[in-house]
Amino acid sequence: MNEVKKSDETVTTESQDLIVNVVYDDIFIGQTATQSRTLTQTDIQAFATVSGDVNPAHLDSEYASHTLFHGVIAHGMWGGALISTILGTQLPGPGTIYLEQNLHFVKPVRIGDALTISATVTAKDDAKKRVTLDCQIVNQRGDQVIFGTALVIAPTEHVSRLRSHLPTMTMFDLGARQAALLASVRGLDAVRCAVVHPCDADSLRGALDAAKQGLIIPVLVAPLAKLNALAQEAQLDISGFEQVDVAHSHAAADMAVAMAADGRVEALMKGSLHTDELMRAVVNCAALRTKRRLSHVFHLDVPMYHKVLLLTDAALNITPNLLEKADILQNVIDLAHVLNINEPKVAILSAVETITPQIASTIDAAALCKMVQRKQITGAIVDGPLAFDNAISVEAARIKGIDSPVAGHADILMVPDLESGNMLAKQLDYLAGASSCGVVLGARVPIALTSRADGAASRVASAALVKLLAHHYRKLAP
Repeated sequence: MNEVKKSDETVTTESQDLIVNVVYDDIFIGQTATQSRTLTQTDIQAFATVSGDVNPAHLDSEYASHTLFHGVIAHGMWGGALISTILGTQLPGPGTIYLEQNLHFVKPVRIGDALTISATVTAKDDAKKRVTLDCQIVNQRGDQVIFGTALVIAPTEHVSRLRSHLPTMTMFDLGARQAALLASVRGLDAVRCAVVHPCDADSLRGALDAAKQGLIIPVLVAPLAKLNALAQEAQLDISGFEQVDVAHSHAAADMAVAMAADGRVEALMKGSLHTDELMRAVVNCAALRTKRRLSHVFHLDVPMYHKVLLLTDAALNITPNLLEKADILQNVIDLAHVLNINEPKVAILSAVETITPQIASTIDAAALCKMVQRKQITGAIVDGPLAFDNAISVEAARIKGIDSPVAGHADILMVPDLESGNMLAKQLDYLAGASSCGVVLGARVPIALTSRADGAASRVASAALVKLLAHHYRKLAP
């Protein structure tokens, strides 16, 4: 609540659409304006983002627990900004010119503290139209946390303005879930991984970055003359890594698959060759095939969604039939378990959430749900058909009257075909700011199937998935 005391009356301004100032002639000694505010974690993050002050006392709970204050505290100048807000919007308000401010920081402000901020007029200088105000902030216990004195030039002309429209600000910790994925495999040994035809700078750099982070031990399978020329041009040192010379990209795929089949490597990573080249070699190698169909899963960290999303299949299976979809579904459920999502919620997507004979994917979705019910597919809570909006939004599901344990809480999105899945994945990447990585399942070794457009971070995260699965496959072969 914001209040300005004028003579014997108090005017509430918080709910009004107008900002009205108090001109110098109307200001009197003892006049007070107040405001209330509760500190949140978002306030601290936003202030750090805008100011650049990333002192770990404000942002790192582990570090802060060992400081004098035994926990995260607000930036001191965040409190100063609250005082500035009163002076600029209430007393005196618009037209005020800030000249001086001294502040004394008495007690720390912690997340959840409910603060009352006040500014009280203590002196006026008629010649210069200057006003001195005592400023203080107290917490919910009545303890003074900040106090000081402000000196301003007060406005002389009345101002009444509509409040400015402010953009909605939401704090996103971009890449935090990918960082958690990397942290989860830090204690595991790096796995030998054949990097297939890394003959462009991005794919080679991604493999080397993954090696630096202890995720893989890369075996570079490529035409060595081309590879070494690239490394020299890109100023990348590959001298410490095993290199296997082949004639071209097709041969690189065949060689890498053969190495995986006889156990010389535990994983594969796609380089600059086309997906079809690598996957054709995998499909043609009986030693790498399992009873499951090969399928791809995107691991998506979407800032506006509350947890990791797994999306399948947007890269391999163009128009899978029902039994192929059953394999795709079981593959992604198994991956969720490896990621410690013990009972993943799966939304089987279609254009609508009702079963409609004219839309074949709704029939498949219903059949897959029945297969789950009959234990033909296990390990997850599955619902479908669901449209995308009610799969990821509780409110959308409520409006449409959908009662589902999955709606608004999906861990896994299963798309009807490659076209819709590929478009959805790229929309989440480019329009929703998602951080993505991916892996191929259904073979005896995990395969990092990166896109030519993927940056180094995505390739490294895909290597983390590969490492996690390779260690899992040591204990439980697919």
